[in-house]
Amino acid sequence: MDKEQETSKQEDLSSKNKDTKLDEENHNEKESNSEKESQSASEKKEIAPEEIIKELEDKLARAFAEMENQRRRFEKEKEEAFEYGGFLFAKEALNLIDNLERSSQALKNDDKLKNTEALNKTLEHLDIINKDLISIFSKNNIKPIESINKKLDPNLHQAMMEIEDNQKEPGTIIQEIQKGFTIKDRLLRPSLVGVSKKTEDEIKKPKENEEKEENN
Repeated sequence: MDKEQETSKQEDLSSKNKDTKLDEENHNEKESNSEKESQSASEKKEIAPEEIIKELEDKLARAFAEMENQRRRFEKEKEEAFEYGGFLFAKEALNLIDNLERSSQALKNDDKLKNTEALNKTLEHLDIINKDLISIFSKNNIKPIESINKKLDPNLHQAMMEIEDNQKEPGTIIQEIQKGFTIKDRLLRPSLVGVSKKTEDEIKKPKENEEKEENN
């Protein structure tokens, strides 16, 4: 029994010692943290008023710069909405011109109407309507793209076919299938065109001349 009591006492002492060490460690840690906090507080107190003012000025400058950027973005979006807000409507309205041109062409190709007074008057009226539409579009900065006898420009024209023509430089537009339009500085739709190319005989001639020169 004495041995058991001694063992129990030793365990109690050991447990008390551990608790004491833990208390000391916790106390030391709290003291360390409090020292750090006091150091941090003292560092904050040491910031000069001039530095605080400078920091505030920087924040204000950044805030004003951001406000100015937002204002410019808003102005740009408002301007584009005003200038190009009717883009889709204008694009759809071009179908009127296309239909007028198709109607005129269909009437011209009608054998029963050829060389009749009725045909001439109808074509005349359709032409007036077409010119009025073009005029209205032009007043709203919607203008047709010039194509015939122009060099093919991928930004304005779309080549649909090549046509043999030795009188024109290759890539020259010699046929307009569908008229293109711009709205201000934007492409509303490209012109669909046919461009010239040299005939096979013209392509062969330079090669034959080169071969003759090499043989000589």
